[in-house]
Amino acid sequence: MRASRILKLLMTLQTHEKVTARTLADICETSVRTVYRDIDALSAIGVPVYSEQGVQGGYRLLHGYRTRLNGLSAKEAETLFLAGLAGPAQKMGLEATLADAQLKLKAALPDTVRHEAERLQSRFLLDTPNWFSDDEKAEHLPQLMTAVLEQRKIVMRYQSWKGKSERQANPLGVVLKGGQWYLIAQVDQDIRTYRASRIDTLTLSSDTFERPDDFNLVAFWQASLRRVEAIQFPLIAEVRITALGVKIMEFICASYVIKNAKIEPMDESGWHRAHIPVGEASHGCYELLRFGPELEVIGPPELRAEMEKMVSSLARLYQQDAARSLSN
Repeated sequence: MRASRILKLLMTLQTHEKVTARTLADICETSVRTVYRDIDALSAIGVPVYSEQGVQGGYRLLHGYRTRLNGLSAKEAETLFLAGLAGPAQKMGLEATLADAQLKLKAALPDTVRHEAERLQSRFLLDTPNWFSDDEKAEHLPQLMTAVLEQRKIVMRYQSWKGKSERQANPLGVVLKGGQWYLIAQVDQDIRTYRASRIDTLTLSSDTFERPDDFNLVAFWQASLRRVEAIQFPLIAEVRITALGVKIMEFICASYVIKNAKIEPMDESGWHRAHIPVGEASHGCYELLRFGPELEVIGPPELRAEMEKMVSSLARLYQQDAARSLSN
């Protein structure tokens, strides 16, 4: 247990310029007093750890010091190989770099651990596009990755639903979501999201920029997802739904809808009352029509009125077809 903790402490020091004892204690899930003892143990075996006193103090390694990765467990090595997924790496222009890194990692691992990592790599495949959809083409992705990593400003011609426009931006990150690539970039003082496949032209500037100190890509993306969900499902439909309709919901509705749907117990008539998030009135009707006769919209009034209009239109269409068939 202590060996694993000391290894984690050493890896943390190698990946940070300076770390406080309190931070090391939090990362290693131990006390500050134990961190002091572990630092002494590292020093005793020849690891050049130095301490700096004062408010801005902490622990650091001698500049340039690195240790070999021979402390990796089999499970840790497997996880590293899972992180190197060939498909996305190829699109980002990092396929050769990934192959070199994996080769060096394999060389540093003991034979038994290397075998387990290779076994998992040969038995796990990530296929990012959704079912029945093509792999999205994002031809400027390698340039975007260069711009993000080197913090270089870009000028891009972007096709939005409003039309084409030219924008200067500071690229902060790239996200792969459901087979689609997105650029997160700062334009003026705003941080915005762009679909990478809609970038027509891209020019990398020689000028660099400073990333906002408080920007966190994961936190920004999670907040963006919540905003998109709220925009996409602004209405709450009050419905009557059969037991079969509840099962159908599991197959045709987005996870957000399933998670936020409130379904009451079945009543004496064999139906459930439920409240389901849906899109705006017309779009929401198209979503709910997929349930067929297993769902009836009760409210809000504008949604029920729109549903009645659509159902009446469908009825007239099929009645006309039936009349034409009889006349022929």
